[in-house]
Amino acid sequence: MSPEELEVALGLFFRDKSLLIRALTHRSHLNESQTAAALDNERLEFLGDAVLDFLTGEYLYHRFPEMREGELTNLRSALVKRETLARFARELELGEYMFISKGERAAGGQRRVPLLAGAFEALVGALYLDQGVESVQRFWERFAEPHLQRIVQGRLDKDAKSLLQELSQATFQLKPSYEIVEQSGPDHAKHFVIRVQIGERVLGSGRGNTKQSAEQEAARLALDALAVEGHHAQ
Repeated sequence: MSPEELEVALGLFFRDKSLLIRALTHRSHLNESQTAAALDNERLEFLGDAVLDFLTGEYLYHRFPEMREGELTNLRSALVKRETLARFARELELGEYMFISKGERAAGGQRRVPLLAGAFEALVGALYLDQGVESVQRFWERFAEPHLQRIVQGRLDKDAKSLLQELSQATFQLKPSYEIVEQSGPDHAKHFVIRVQIGERVLGSGRGNTKQSAEQEAARLALDALAVEGHHAQ
């Protein structure tokens, strides 16, 4: 695919087309490249990571003028974590446009979270070098604002255990406790049942293939139970 075709596909324009090509070049491709001067996207990825951290911090600072530092940090982490950036890369179909080795593509590398997140960061770094911070800001906010709304609405910046602990301490002045009530299966396929309680009261039992996933499920059930109680109490 030519640089011009890439620009159309991504909805971006680059003055320096080589920056766009470099942003989409994974290091695995260099072994197959016929161009001696070919460069991978790792340095652009480094730059893009720094640019995103700064822009996201500034964006959230102005977006939520009353929010405390700890909450802003949580939101920033949720917006720039690898899984989120990989999601944005999928929206752009970056994996399909990347220059990666045949072996990497055959192994599904174009769908891997680290590769996709790195490509998105590299694209940001390339856009910054090509056009400056304002262009990056416009590009970034296309993705950040819709996802931020999902985070705020669903509290995706915190896990269920953290939310339950906050609620429990605020309401009951107690920390939730977790106990394994059942453990089965061989080492490579364990199954756990874990219950959570606040004080003497059991609020939920979660199941999962790891202790962490079972605890998260238990915490979600406990949050649901407390939400129902709160609704009935109103």
